[in-house]
Amino acid sequence: MSERTGPLSNITIIDCTMALAGPFGTALLADLGANVIKIEPPHGDGSRSVPPLPPDYANATSEEPAGVDYGGYFASINRNKRSVVLDLKKPADKTVLLRLCEQADALVENMRVGVMDKLGVGYDTLKQHNPKLVYAAIRGFGDPRTGESPYAEWPAYDIVAQSMSGHAHITGPAGNVGYPSGVSVGDIYPGTLMALGVVSAINHARSTGEGQFLDVGMYDAMLAFTETVVANYGYGQIELGARGQHHPNLMPFGIFPTLDGGIAIAAPGPGHWAALCQAMGRADLIEDERCKNVFVRKRHQEFVEGEISAWTQSLSKQQVVDAIGGKVPCGPVNTAADIFADPHVEARNMITRFTPPGDNPEVAIVGSPIKFTQTPAGFYREPPTLGQHNDEVLKEFGITRPEPGEES
Repeated sequence: MSERTGPLSNITIIDCTMALAGPFGTALLADLGANVIKIEPPHGDGSRSVPPLPPDYANATSEEPAGVDYGGYFASINRNKRSVVLDLKKPADKTVLLRLCEQADALVENMRVGVMDKLGVGYDTLKQHNPKLVYAAIRGFGDPRTGESPYAEWPAYDIVAQSMSGHAHITGPAGNVGYPSGVSVGDIYPGTLMALGVVSAINHARSTGEGQFLDVGMYDAMLAFTETVVANYGYGQIELGARGQHHPNLMPFGIFPTLDGGIAIAAPGPGHWAALCQAMGRADLIEDERCKNVFVRKRHQEFVEGEISAWTQSLSKQQVVDAIGGKVPCGPVNTAADIFADPHVEARNMITRFTPPGDNPEVAIVGSPIKFTQTPAGFYREPPTLGQHNDEVLKEFGITRPEPGEES
């Protein structure tokens, strides 16, 4: 383990989240140096067992405990955290959580409405123990404290938020009933906004002494993510359809076929359009009446798309990049293998490698995209095994687990 050197190294987060949305947000905070303590039930976060799994875990039996109890999914969003096991149905463990929160800056959870309150560790209880505490929640449809929703009690997953926000409606080929994104943006974006909200609320608490409750609804976050759906309808009652491979208003601005995959080309402005035409050997298109500006090109999309595709599909992705890279905004549609081989990814430390405990080979997860010159952030602690830091954290906080009858 290396030292926490990120700009948030002076804040402590009690992380009661599981699955993806909450742990992704707290992983961002941990990357930035926050002291993130992951509270897990005795059976652990269910995402520990989600593939891909290292050999030591995948081949383990009940009689042969694994050297590591997490796979790549868990590792990717629980790096840099410490794990403490608490059974919040037990008074003694509930008391431990309360005492942790007395010394923390924030608690984050992503349970359904009312769950933490029923356990006796909801916001109204915790703020009595620490008035400066920031309490952040991610819910499918928000929390009644910040705005009543007819769906407040509904369970939700990423796909639900993508669909209800209109994101699925504008994704994929034309004429479809809705396509989800290839990654779980309905979890990842709410988690990202939650991290921003937590930092903002801690800043307020430190200047005023006043903590507060905040929440991010997954539906709300995805509405912000798909702001173009709202803006187009709000300005002109235009209902955007599925985007397909090209932009609804700009041309060219999309993905074109090549001999070995696809390549993104974006040349809506006159300078980039002229450079693209020159590289294609089609200077005649610069003055063509069907191509004279971005709006005309959009009206003649079939023609423009066809001319560009005729050129790209005779070349490989690399040949197109060699022809227009640095002159016209472009980029290959990368596979995972392409990403791992990209010199940019290596230069920017966007792949983090480590060896899990036990008899396992080196593995890799994504690195931190936020780079600092004075307070380096990133990977400094391996993902924790379940309950790995119970004794360490309680000792650090000066907490002795109460005996039955001693709870407060």
